[in-house]
Amino acid sequence: MTSTLQSRSLRMRLSRSVGLSAFMLAVSGGVVFAQAVIVQGNRRVDAETIRSYVTGQGSGNPAEIRQSLLATGLFSNVQVSRRGSQTVVSVQENDTINRVAFEGNRRLKSDVLLGQVQSKARGPMSQALIDADVERLKEVYRRSGYGSATISGRIQSLPNGRSDVVFTIVESGKTGIKAINFTGNGVYSSSRLRNLMSSTESNFLSFIKTSDVYDPDRVAADLELIRRYYLKNGYADFRIVASDARFDDAQGGWVIDIAVDEGPQYRVGNVSVDSRLRDIDPAALERLVNTSAGDTYNAEAVEKSLVNLTTEVSRRGYAFAQVRPRGERDAAGQLIGITYVVDEGPRVYVERINVRGNTRTRDFVVRRELDLGEGDAYNKVFVDRAERRLNNLGFFNKVRITNEPGSAPDRVVVNIDVEDKATGSFSIAGGYSTSDGMIGEVSLSESNFLGRGQFVRIAGTLGQRTQGVDFSFTEPYFLGRRIAAGFDLFSKFNDNYNIGRFESRVTGGQVRFSFPITEEFSITPRYSIYTTEIKIPNNFSRPYNDCSFPIDGVTPGTPNGPSADNIYNCLTNGEASIAVKEAAGSTLTSLVGLNFNYNSLDNYQSPRNGFTAELKPEFAGVGGDSKFLRVSADARYYREFLEDFVGIARVQGGHVQATSGDLRMIDHYFLGPTLVRGFAPSGIGARDVLNDPTANALGGTTYFGGSLEVQFPIFGLPRDLGLKGAVFADAGTLFSYDGGSKSITNGSFPGCPSGSEARQFNVTTSSQYQTNVACVRDKNVIRSSVGVSLLWQSPLGPIRFDYAYALSKDEGQFGTNPATGITGKYGGDRLQAFRFSGGARF
Repeated sequence: MTSTLQSRSLRMRLSRSVGLSAFMLAVSGGVVFAQAVIVQGNRRVDAETIRSYVTGQGSGNPAEIRQSLLATGLFSNVQVSRRGSQTVVSVQENDTINRVAFEGNRRLKSDVLLGQVQSKARGPMSQALIDADVERLKEVYRRSGYGSATISGRIQSLPNGRSDVVFTIVESGKTGIKAINFTGNGVYSSSRLRNLMSSTESNFLSFIKTSDVYDPDRVAADLELIRRYYLKNGYADFRIVASDARFDDAQGGWVIDIAVDEGPQYRVGNVSVDSRLRDIDPAALERLVNTSAGDTYNAEAVEKSLVNLTTEVSRRGYAFAQVRPRGERDAAGQLIGITYVVDEGPRVYVERINVRGNTRTRDFVVRRELDLGEGDAYNKVFVDRAERRLNNLGFFNKVRITNEPGSAPDRVVVNIDVEDKATGSFSIAGGYSTSDGMIGEVSLSESNFLGRGQFVRIAGTLGQRTQGVDFSFTEPYFLGRRIAAGFDLFSKFNDNYNIGRFESRVTGGQVRFSFPITEEFSITPRYSIYTTEIKIPNNFSRPYNDCSFPIDGVTPGTPNGPSADNIYNCLTNGEASIAVKEAAGSTLTSLVGLNFNYNSLDNYQSPRNGFTAELKPEFAGVGGDSKFLRVSADARYYREFLEDFVGIARVQGGHVQATSGDLRMIDHYFLGPTLVRGFAPSGIGARDVLNDPTANALGGTTYFGGSLEVQFPIFGLPRDLGLKGAVFADAGTLFSYDGGSKSITNGSFPGCPSGSEARQFNVTTSSQYQTNVACVRDKNVIRSSVGVSLLWQSPLGPIRFDYAYALSKDEGQFGTNPATGITGKYGGDRLQAFRFSGGARF
């Protein structure tokens, strides 16, 4: 017990001794330090912080200490001097920024500008910092297209060492890209290369466009477009030597200088596949190669070949297989032999995929464009394809995929950096077309609905002769697979006075699925169900059904109406065909169909080269009233044969036939300028000439046609104007009306004009002037035309003007109607030389 107490007493004495020694040492050290560095003039900055800059300088040089303190931005003046063994530091602190304000800015919001300056509220104020911020703001205005803006900064002093920083901005008019200059290009003209760029030069359209605003990111993307264009067209040695953007004060805008080295054009030499994998026969892979000997070298075809080969060998169990092209240049013969080397690549796995920068688009929308996931074998070919897919979505301003090492040598982290952009649009469109008259449309669409990548559109149309509403929804990845599924709902009304004395309303919906087989070929099965309601107006201004339902005072022969005879009666005052009357009422159509689509166009909006085709078989009869089988096809081939001169060859055709009973009139084809320009809507095909020699179109069951067109730029006009010219030649025909019964002979009552055929319908009328017979003129003659066009792909919407001259047509038959005794021309096609279609957003 005594021993324990003694030990405890000893520990206590030692503790007091050590504690006292430490205290004395600390006090002694503190006095020495206080005597070594004296700080004067500081109010807010702690003295110990200032002393740390003195002791941190190894040499203790007063000049170096002064520069270090000034570099902090906390002080406007610093003096360092020696006083014996002491160092005296005298400081004058900068004021604290109370707030940062902007004056005169209308084009750019203050919140945007505040994010660009380094001066911040509650931070230290420095004239050097303010001057640097002025230069930053000038650069922001330059990039926004207002490079002539003048900007200055001033300080407004406040009590207690605080100040406001105010930037005064005098904005200018837009200073866009004044010139884009190319040097070193000989194969393609400078104007052609400028046409490839999304950046444009300023012109008289600058007030409605933003593409002439200098954006370094956009210019960099444009340079990549130019590079890929040359590589696609055989210039494998092409390189951009230099690019420089400078602000020219004299011109008041940006000047971009681009120097290129084109090199020679190469063709493809020998093509082979070298497989170094077991059980992979090179011959079996050669069918997947898109390059052939003799072709112009095409880097895009090489990329597609790499994807095809990589996908195939991965499917066969070689997840780490690496496919790379090996080119062998023959400079003398300007040939590139291509060998696709298939080898076992390094065993690297995807450890993690990071999606960054997407503030609106969901992560899964980005991730599903990759053909690999976390834990899968890493393959650069699939990553490159994913980057192209993401750029093509149209959801992002820019996309960049990079890699970084993972947690182990065989792990890699994939980083996908994106920048969301606006994908919704509200538009009000107005215009005029010769088929529908004045027309207006209001539409609301969103291509990235709720950030899920879904497309939604609702639109309403109102015109002189047409009204309608439609709604569309598309899910591009149905059930997590690359299958586009969607549905459409629609209701459309048409006043068909000009073609058949009736009104129609089609209301229904459609469900569709699209299966991509390859990047060019897809199959779309669909199911449609809709009702078609045919009404025949019968009133004072439009007595189109008064032979069946007389109108007192209007119909000839009624008590208060004019007298009736063979010349003037209910039939000749404007009556719908008996075929139209048979179709009157509501018809339900239940239809299944397939679309086979092939598209290899280089640009969907403005194609120059490529081929597109569509085959559409349809069967109606899965319930409903309509029973028919219909097949149609349309194919177009584009080829640029001179710079900016694009030739277009088109063929189209279709056939429909009833599978039970007679084919209803509304299920026939009604064609005009969509088949042969220069003809009116429903201006081609069979007609009932009994009571009206030009109206009452009946359509046809078979059509075919072709056209040749050359589109070219209008020289002297800037491409931003969007104007192109075209010349064309069309030929085609529509024939074989299949309605009614042929059981009666020509010439029987009421008699048909020469050149027409009597058809009998199961309709009765209350008038002696109209029986259940239609006089059908149906001539299978080739219609043809030539013409010129003006195409305007304006910033407000696409508009097209066509002027066509008919070379051949159904001239009609000159004779006397036995029923009415009227002599004249019966039947024949209806022409429309000028056609204007399109609309504009405003």
